[in-house]
Amino acid sequence: MAAVTEGLVTEDATEDAVRGPEEAAAARAVEAEPLPHRNLLNLSLHPGGCRRLLHLCAQQPPEELRRLRFLRLGTHEDPGLLEAALAQLPRRLPRLYSLMLLGGQQQDSEGYRLRGNLTSLPSCLSGLVHLTHLDLSFNKLETLPACVLQLPRLDTLLISYNDFSELAVAFPALTFYAAVHNHLQTVPAALGTLSTLRRLDLSDNLLDTLPPEIGDLSNLVELNLARNRLGSLPDSLTKLHSLRLCVLFSNLLTSLPIGLTRLPLLTRLDLRANKLREVPPEYLDAPCVQLQENPLGRAPPGPPSPPGTPVVPEMPSLFLTSELDSFLVTPQGCSVTLACGFRLYFPEGATATPVTIHYRLWLPEPRLVPLGPHDMLLSHVLELQPHGVAFQQDVGLWLLFSPPRARRYREVVVRTLSEDSWTDLETHLEGMVASKRLWAHCQVPHFSWFLVVSRPVSNTCLVQPEGALLLSSVHPGIKVVFPPGATEEPRRVRMQVVHVASLDLEALLGDPEAAMSPLLCLWQDSAPDFLQPITVQLPLPPGVTGLSLDRSCLHLLYRAPPSATWDDITTQVALELTHLYARFQVTHFSWYWLWYTTKTCVGGLARKAWERLRLHRVNLIALQRRRDPEQVLLQCLPRNKVDATLKRLLERYRGPEPSDTVELFEGEKFFAAFERGIHVDADRPDCVEGRVCFVFYSHLKNVKEVYVTTALDRETQAVRGQVSFYRGEVPAEVPEEAEAARQKKATDTLWLATLPIKLPRLRRSQGPGLGPEQGPGASLSLEPLNLGDPESGFLTQGNLLCVGKRLGPDWQAVALNLGLSYRELQRIRHEFRDDLDGQIRHMLFSWAERQVGRPGAAWLLVQALEQSDRQDVAEEVRAILKLGLQKFQANIERLGLAPADPSPPCTSTAQAPEPTQA
Repeated sequence: MAAVTEGLVTEDATEDAVRGPEEAAAARAVEAEPLPHRNLLNLSLHPGGCRRLLHLCAQQPPEELRRLRFLRLGTHEDPGLLEAALAQLPRRLPRLYSLMLLGGQQQDSEGYRLRGNLTSLPSCLSGLVHLTHLDLSFNKLETLPACVLQLPRLDTLLISYNDFSELAVAFPALTFYAAVHNHLQTVPAALGTLSTLRRLDLSDNLLDTLPPEIGDLSNLVELNLARNRLGSLPDSLTKLHSLRLCVLFSNLLTSLPIGLTRLPLLTRLDLRANKLREVPPEYLDAPCVQLQENPLGRAPPGPPSPPGTPVVPEMPSLFLTSELDSFLVTPQGCSVTLACGFRLYFPEGATATPVTIHYRLWLPEPRLVPLGPHDMLLSHVLELQPHGVAFQQDVGLWLLFSPPRARRYREVVVRTLSEDSWTDLETHLEGMVASKRLWAHCQVPHFSWFLVVSRPVSNTCLVQPEGALLLSSVHPGIKVVFPPGATEEPRRVRMQVVHVASLDLEALLGDPEAAMSPLLCLWQDSAPDFLQPITVQLPLPPGVTGLSLDRSCLHLLYRAPPSATWDDITTQVALELTHLYARFQVTHFSWYWLWYTTKTCVGGLARKAWERLRLHRVNLIALQRRRDPEQVLLQCLPRNKVDATLKRLLERYRGPEPSDTVELFEGEKFFAAFERGIHVDADRPDCVEGRVCFVFYSHLKNVKEVYVTTALDRETQAVRGQVSFYRGEVPAEVPEEAEAARQKKATDTLWLATLPIKLPRLRRSQGPGLGPEQGPGASLSLEPLNLGDPESGFLTQGNLLCVGKRLGPDWQAVALNLGLSYRELQRIRHEFRDDLDGQIRHMLFSWAERQVGRPGAAWLLVQALEQSDRQDVAEEVRAILKLGLQKFQANIERLGLAPADPSPPCTSTAQAPEPTQA
């Protein structure tokens, strides 16, 4: 908040002392309007943003509003009120650089973004003579208002997700033009007159041709024409000598112009998902070209068909870039790649009529993730709608996952919700075995929720009235014999075997001679008991033979879900022993375990051993970013990954040693509580009563970054607080710190670990969110940002210096990808010869100075780093930008400007696929 905001809040506080608390709160809800954050005012996430803008225009001093440079306003408003608010801008905010009038902040019942109510603009907006950036995305505009054509300094125009059928091009100074997802069928020839245009994005339209005049865009750097209907390209594209990125995937291209790959600066040409049959050799040899992928394992095109053969249209391919989106499937079929890397293949004839498919990627949580006792989750949850829709042919589904390290005795399956129960689909793995990422491929007859699970190897068979034999593929000595007459109707039975070799029995039982067999689980798809006894064979525990064992030490244990207790049923069955095996008979299925120990009461010991089998040994870490100690990273790591993770993080973070090793179950909930004067700095969806909630999944990242604050005085001394981790959900009544400290010492404590957090002492000039002047009398600070803006992400001078230190000799490639000319590079090398650091700093800051006031400029640096093969630095810059955006969003939410996130559909009635007693 700007300093003037602090002054106004202080005056309100004096009035609250006279009012009652309820009256004061009600008055603040109406009067305490959100004020500018530096030179930015964001009302797009605030209900009634137009009304608040009008209120600000009426109440704030004119000189303060005139300093505003960036305004973001939502368009989900009454059209009359929206027009009245916009009419105030030329008079009240005449110095605006950036104006964003956005829809898409509201969602329908299925979570899809709704367009705003903007259909026109008042003519007086032509008076915003300083406006350089205009964003009208996610609205209902059909034609571009005349006032936009009269803006003399307009540099960036974004009109994506509207209803335009024609493209306006009368903009003499435009450098960035985006008209994604409209109804454009043609591009006017006058587009070639936009001599200053550097970035053009016309993806997701209906374009079938391009005018030859597009080759006159001599300064064009990026061209995106993805997902259109282009059948050919004009030869004039080869005149775009400044072009670096050209995206043409998912079109209908059958031919390519000669010479396009010889453009001097071209670094990427995306030609995937087209109808190219014959590709010129220059495209095959060029490293910048991306041709048609073969992601779904289909065979490449065969030889040309004989003359006269009917031409069959090639199946379209879609590449989607959002985690919440939809696409249309026609009887022709299609292949679809989602943003998360998951893939779908709809064969021709899968649907008789066009069907719109909606998809969404959910973060895992217990109510969405059904896991058995020995299962492990390997992916997020993919939801495909409409639920239950039946296809005339099975749809191929590929889910990407990181394979577990321990693969012996285990298998990977895709699990889905079918009607009211979860089932495992027949799954095939694709990809290199040594790869860090594999595909789980299955055929799905209908749509629902899907996830990838690692489970113990499962064997199944169909038992007929004539009898059957079920063998374990993991341990050949384990088998189940079904005699004739055991069932009247065919029924399907399954077997899982869990190996226990890693269990330290001597430490657990205190018996050096203790041993146990593999854990056997049997279940069936129908409830009635078998009509005849079923013979089960288990191997004797290791080191035990039927000729020498003491039968009083042999125990057959039995567990009936959902109970977690193990009962000793040795005296209830007739154990037949051979040299290597034990056989017994049962009439219903459950869990069986054979133990050999001198202990007598083994039921409780078996329960502890079974829990130990399912526990994961982990460490908890809490690190603070070196450049911003208020940013805290909390992570739960398997013990074998701690050292490698800390080695990677400690360049940017500092903090205490990891916690002692603790044990957690797969899917277990726990939470982090900041204590001793430190609190979470924003309301978060995963934060309850100031506690940050986690769900542990051993093969997914259990990491969260939060911003913390304190009410204690940091100007006199540092604040030494701590963060503690506890099992379970946040209790309904959160205990005080003294009570929490007492509970940590209890024998049945839920406490896991406590790690120190230190917020260093603040100098007076370093107050959070304030300029050099502090207190209520300080004036509004409109200090310009170094690069970018808070809304889209910005980098400080210190960030740029850190980037420069990492570039080294690659700075010249980065400079070219940022748009600097060869002549400018030669001048920098000459002026700072024998000074590499000086060359890098001058290049970065001279470029950054030219981007002042340009929203999104920081992301241009990320793109340039990626194009220069400096992905390591790009990832760090991207992380800085995203965390800055999170902090900015947290401030917005703290002011009550952000709506609540939609919650996933509840599937709590579905049960995890653990076998139950039949």
